[in-house]
Amino acid sequence: MGHSLLPREPCPGAASEATMPNKKKYNVNGQSTGMKAQIQFADQKQEFNKRPTKIGRRSLSRSISQSSTDSYSSAASYTDSSDDETSPRDKQQKNSKGSSDFCVKNIKQAEFGRREIEIAEQEMPALMALRKRAQGEKPLAGAKIVGCTHITAQTAVLMETLGALGAQCRWAACNIYSTLNEVAAALAESGFPVFAWKGESEDDFWWCIDRCVNVEGWQPNMILDDGGDLTHWIYKKYPNMFKKIKGIVEESVTGVHRLYQLSKAGKLCVPAMNVNDSVTKQKFDNLYCCRESILDGLKRTTDMMFGGKQVVVCGYGEVGKGCCAALKAMGSIVYVTEIDPICALQACMDGFRLVKLNEVIRQVDIVITCTGNKNVVTREHLDRMKNSCIVCNMGHSNTEIDVASLRTPELTWERVRSQVDHVIWPDGKRIVLLAEGRLLNLSCSTVPTFVLSITATTQALALIELYNAPEGRYKQDVYLLPKKMDEYVASLHLPTFDAHLTELTDEQAKYLGLNKNGPFKPNYYRY
Repeated sequence: MGHSLLPREPCPGAASEATMPNKKKYNVNGQSTGMKAQIQFADQKQEFNKRPTKIGRRSLSRSISQSSTDSYSSAASYTDSSDDETSPRDKQQKNSKGSSDFCVKNIKQAEFGRREIEIAEQEMPALMALRKRAQGEKPLAGAKIVGCTHITAQTAVLMETLGALGAQCRWAACNIYSTLNEVAAALAESGFPVFAWKGESEDDFWWCIDRCVNVEGWQPNMILDDGGDLTHWIYKKYPNMFKKIKGIVEESVTGVHRLYQLSKAGKLCVPAMNVNDSVTKQKFDNLYCCRESILDGLKRTTDMMFGGKQVVVCGYGEVGKGCCAALKAMGSIVYVTEIDPICALQACMDGFRLVKLNEVIRQVDIVITCTGNKNVVTREHLDRMKNSCIVCNMGHSNTEIDVASLRTPELTWERVRSQVDHVIWPDGKRIVLLAEGRLLNLSCSTVPTFVLSITATTQALALIELYNAPEGRYKQDVYLLPKKMDEYVASLHLPTFDAHLTELTDEQAKYLGLNKNGPFKPNYYRY
């Protein structure tokens, strides 16, 4: 019998439970103290051992995958990666229990990381509620999850929740700039095998992923991926592992695209859950998260004023919509580029001027890419930009801006501050390049914890669903999370706002042809 993720009865105490002041510590095996409540589940129909010649130097090659080492990070990290020139790979570190099965910047930062995790817990009510309600049944008992996501305080809350639900986890970062060193240290101190630090080289990046996967006596049976690099690595190096892997959960546009490519080619050999296109991910993380974090990232790196600035946003999907809304509200003049006539019409109806990039490139003050595509901003565009134009990317993949074309002898690179470079032309013109074209918000700032709570809860439920699904429920294909579960994720977050849902009467439910408990919209409904 497969586990469903929906409680038989509503749990009105979710909000108060989620904000309980007593902190519980979880270890890798999910042990906790004082947890007696249960959740009731109903039935439901390159050679990577070589060192770079200089520690911390970032390779320009994309030898294994186009999307590797992209995305989330925080400029608020306790230490910068440049503080210590010794590579974590060359250090011998142990946690207080004597374990050395991890590789982080500095295990001594664990206490600071623990405080950040505890702060994040206050803004992640659904995960905290899941811990308390599912403590008895442990729906992930026996699960061995290998993960490759952004290692932030929010991810730590997810990982410790998975541990509380019975899973064993091994983790690497999906982005060379995204790891909060102190959070990685706190996880390592708690017993999680974590292999990540801020400012990895690409060689380090793949080495960390391999250390997560290739360990004697430990065979993963679930994958949680962000960008598809972990899945790609296992396919490339250890394809036999898929014989025991029950499923893949992927949360990014880039990673999902790669999964669909595998499926179309008949090479996807396990079921995969597309979390990115779940309503509770796409409409919240992609839209509301970017609406807040775009301004944060730009402010922290450039100290600029937005009023009156001319901005072009490339792409009007959920991320582009969020960026445009924020910049418009701050008084910026916003242009949009689009290839999709439907998204283009939405931009027009929202009051934005639809243009081709070539038409405005000489006049704009900021260029922001949000497409998930490649070479959206080319060297020709960069050559034509005006002096001091700011260039950045909000899409997952670092291929949107052709940064490689700027690594030429006639151009001078000048590091201004962390994640901020001036690229200077022979005539003195310069552009301001943020995060070397990687994801701005998580490389240069932070992301609202509450929004990440929604995404992380969706990931946790997708893992539970795939892990417990009976034989045959899911084929070797890519699936969306059932709408009922999306609704459940949303309901777990409503108590935070003291929000009260209206309930259908029997007559109303019959009139609409709905079950009183949902799902409330057909699968084709577009929110």
